[in-house]
Amino acid sequence: GTSRQEEDMINQAKRKLRNTTDPIEKLRLQCLARGAAGIKGLGRLFRTLDANKSGALDFKEFSKGLNDYAIMINKDEAREIFQMFDKDGSGKISFDEFLVMLRPPMSNVRREIIMQAFQKLDKGGDGIVTIEDLRGVFNAKHHSKYLNGDWTEDQVFRAFLDNFDSPYEKDGKVTMEDFMNYYAGVSASIDKDAYFIVMMKNAWK
Repeated sequence: GTSRQEEDMINQAKRKLRNTTDPIEKLRLQCLARGAAGIKGLGRLFRTLDANKSGALDFKEFSKGLNDYAIMINKDEAREIFQMFDKDGSGKISFDEFLVMLRPPMSNVRREIIMQAFQKLDKGGDGIVTIEDLRGVFNAKHHSKYLNGDWTEDQVFRAFLDNFDSPYEKDGKVTMEDFMNYYAGVSASIDKDAYFIVMMKNAWK
């Protein structure tokens, strides 16, 4: 069912893209047109561009991120978006604040269930989920590739984490932000809160 929802979301985003003129909406829809992991992927890319780990990007880094992620917006639109977030005129923006704004709107009940799922996974309570954290929660032994001997348990966990990891930075770690950005994408494909909650509970017991 989830892949069908994702397909619907991608098609819906592509349709809306034809008509929108708002630069933020254009950027959001281009991310959603890549599937549930689209916004999370942009967040991961921004993190790799933040060389000094300040949590902020200047306009050159911001433009490079959009360009590297093949986002189709022109320089004027990129500048307009950047200035919306550079409220103090410092020439830098917080990319976490930017990503929160970029996420499709979610009800409090959805945000709450996503946070609960993450906290359940985050066994060490350090705000980062690793392969070790997944061991007690995610059963690799039911995976078809484990059953036929192609993969070890670790390889199954690794493939699972790849849903959240980024092609730019495969560190086998998932932060709360990654998790929230990913599920904001999933959420965009599901109309009813009740259905979203059932899906999350089934996924994370």
